[in-house]
Amino acid sequence: MNIQSPATSHDELHAEIAGQFDTTAMATESTLLNPRFYTTDFDEMDRIDVTPVRADWDALIAQMRSDPNRGHFKKNADWDKVDWEGMDPALRKEFIDFLVSSCTAEFSGCVLYKEMKRRGTNPDICELFSFMSRDEARHAGFINDALREAGVAVNLGFLTKAKKYTYFRPKFIYYATYLSEKIGYARYITIFRHLEANPDQRFHPIFKWFKEWCNDEFSHGEAFALLMKTDPRLTQSFVNKLWIRFFLTAVYSTMWVRDHARPEFHKALGVDIEWYDQEVFRKTSIIARQIFPVELDIDHPRWLPNLRKMDKAMRRMEAGRKAGGIGGWFTRMGGTLSALTAFAALYLIPVRKTKVPANPRLQPAF
Repeated sequence: MNIQSPATSHDELHAEIAGQFDTTAMATESTLLNPRFYTTDFDEMDRIDVTPVRADWDALIAQMRSDPNRGHFKKNADWDKVDWEGMDPALRKEFIDFLVSSCTAEFSGCVLYKEMKRRGTNPDICELFSFMSRDEARHAGFINDALREAGVAVNLGFLTKAKKYTYFRPKFIYYATYLSEKIGYARYITIFRHLEANPDQRFHPIFKWFKEWCNDEFSHGEAFALLMKTDPRLTQSFVNKLWIRFFLTAVYSTMWVRDHARPEFHKALGVDIEWYDQEVFRKTSIIARQIFPVELDIDHPRWLPNLRKMDKAMRRMEAGRKAGGIGGWFTRMGGTLSALTAFAALYLIPVRKTKVPANPRLQPAF
């Protein structure tokens, strides 16, 4: 009888998982649904004058400077042993995909914020982005530690060089990043509260860190709300209201499609995907009233049917991409047309108008 030592089994498991997942390649891939790396007009951002929001700005910066989470992102006795070998293979695949996507998104923020700090001369803006890049680096590193346990850590240094960068004008960075940070808060706190009530469904210890983690996301969103408040045109002009509506629709529909690609992950957590996404949309919509003058009507009769249509269309596009050839091209084009139709239908749902308060600052309340 050939009995292997536990260490050998563990190493072999790592090798097996690593053979199945090239996480650096997964993170580097550029698709409609993968997190992107952004660049912008850093000179324009450097010219921002925070005088109109000085009191709130100074309070937020003081909070960030105090670094309340400086000791949080470390493994301790609450970090249970992860049974990667006993994990259902389908769940393991989707969970690793979730971790890689989350790590890439966090590191994307770190890269963008660090570049702003490096290029800027405005002390207010440089200090803000210094703190935010610090936080995002911690988040990405912590997730990567979880991946490292399975032997599939992302090569973040390589990712910085290999990932394609998408240029966004500063105002689009504000809209997209504000929503990314606030929806990140809503996602993490919804999962945390659910697992707090149902600890038997917590299949990995990283979820225990989500409460303080999501408060970083919340404070980052607060910073972008204040940046938008420095120039009322960013949220009040007719054209920019249309852009806000576009980014809301794009961010919500992208989240819907991403989450529906991970059925085993959500099943293991014990949450219905449609319930979870609608709950996250609801929380994000409530929070975004602090700065956005419009919100999407997620209870409209056309909302859920067109999100479902969008999900089917994206699956069709992916099937066509994998099939290749002329047949795959027609499948992909058909899916693209269906996705555009669904997006247009979502975008054209009448929005709800909101009254933006004079003071936009909020505290985490969920």
